[in-house]
Amino acid sequence: MASNQQVKLFIIVGSPFVARAEIALKLKGVEYECLHESLSNKSDLLLKYNPVHKKVPVLLHNDKPVCESLVIVEYVDEAWTGYPILPSDPYHRAQARFWSKFIDDKVLPAVIKAAWNPNEKEREQGAEEAREALKILENELKEKFFNGDSVGLVDIAALFIAFWLPLIQEAGGLDLYSGEKYPKLEKWGHEILNHPVVKGVLPPRDHLLAFFKTRFQSISA
Repeated sequence: MASNQQVKLFIIVGSPFVARAEIALKLKGVEYECLHESLSNKSDLLLKYNPVHKKVPVLLHNDKPVCESLVIVEYVDEAWTGYPILPSDPYHRAQARFWSKFIDDKVLPAVIKAAWNPNEKEREQGAEEAREALKILENELKEKFFNGDSVGLVDIAALFIAFWLPLIQEAGGLDLYSGEKYPKLEKWGHEILNHPVVKGVLPPRDHLLAFFKTRFQSISA
């Protein structure tokens, strides 16, 4: 598909889901315009193009919207040639989709539950669920990346674990993730955080840590 077509991305700074879309676009070498949004004052354009969920990211390709981060990553992989984000083999593609969904269905909700559920018992349950899900991922990781020697769909989905989870854990004094418990994930995290494309889209660490600390303080209060 031609590279000179109009591509825009609705974003907010600091979102792991926006980072997924940006990594996919950059891996493909697609030029795009960022449309900055505010969670407290969503634009009419965002509500127009994502009336169902009303959230970012939203990819606009020639004024046609694509919503939801993993859907956007797959769309980018199919719409542009070049760097392969998903495997070509149907079975391996299915596996990549399965593990990406596992991350969104099991890991992220458990971390959120462990960090910000107002009920202490629920937080403890969430922490245990997060540790169990991370152990499953640890056992699944066989090579440098989940995709083998290159960054793929599962690596993009799992970036939350390498970058956002340690910040949430530090801000809230949680015990969910460590290199001692998950050495393969720790090594993988070092590799992906130093990938040149990934490094280029990560938000400022200090600003995000301060944001999470403020959120924990507001919950404690």
